[in-house]
Amino acid sequence: MFYFKISLPFLFCIVSLHSQINLKKDRESIMKMCGCFEIEFNFTETFQHSKDKNYKPSDDYYSTALELAIPIKSDKNSISIQHLLIVGNESEQIIIKHWRQDWIYQNRDMFNYYPDNSWLYSKSNKKSVESQWTQKVFQVDDSPRYEGSSTWVHVDGKSYWENTTNAPLPRREYTKRNDYNLLERTNRHEITKDGWAHIQDNKKILVDSNNKILLSEEKGFSTYKRVNEKNCKLAYDWWASNKSKWSSIKKVWDNIYKKEKNITLKKELNGKKLYEYLLFSSDFENFNEQNELINNFIVNLK
Repeated sequence: MFYFKISLPFLFCIVSLHSQINLKKDRESIMKMCGCFEIEFNFTETFQHSKDKNYKPSDDYYSTALELAIPIKSDKNSISIQHLLIVGNESEQIIIKHWRQDWIYQNRDMFNYYPDNSWLYSKSNKKSVESQWTQKVFQVDDSPRYEGSSTWVHVDGKSYWENTTNAPLPRREYTKRNDYNLLERTNRHEITKDGWAHIQDNKKILVDSNNKILLSEEKGFSTYKRVNEKNCKLAYDWWASNKSKWSSIKKVWDNIYKKEKNITLKKELNGKKLYEYLLFSSDFENFNEQNELINNFIVNLK
């Protein structure tokens, strides 16, 4: 019988090479989420847990959209993707700045949502996020929404990332529902042959000072089908004209996140939401104005 002695440096090289290969696959998967897509959004409530006999589930939701997902930053350990909606018919299309997703490798700084309109800061230990990517999702005004950390999986010809985290109400419901204040989201992003799919298993929960009550569960299935980049030319042009403003706004938020404090935001200021100031006004074009406005929406940092 023969025995082979493997040196520690050789073993380290093998492990390091495997890690680099996986990191490359991870980045390739995330970058495949960029491009011009036709989207179908589908949501339905599946199981009802409320003991209230008058509980009324949400109607099934279906909509379509044309959207550009443009990489605005890409380096070895982070990728930032800005989503831009293209709405209206071909002769009267307009662009609406949509959500942004940042992917950060082995990120330790987390802001976890808690009702109402608070994000609690925590620092993960280095070991717990090893080989993981954090997906940080931001509102249309670049304020925080939700985030979670998990490992990209590449197996049996599939590439996907899955995580469960807390989030505020989805945009499709926050003006219609006030009987719950927390959405526990299980997000799965899976790369497909013609784009990617966002699969959700969600729980609608009412949180108060004493209880955490599960009202219902929800299934979401959104498909992003890649189409010709020419279909998104208007969005590319819009971003070229507006990226300077939003880069400045992002710097304001980055300065806030760097303080590593819990964040609580006002829902309105003088009767207007933050996105109404930043998206639908010609004001707040420079950093100082943006900084003052955004900080006026902060209730406290502690």
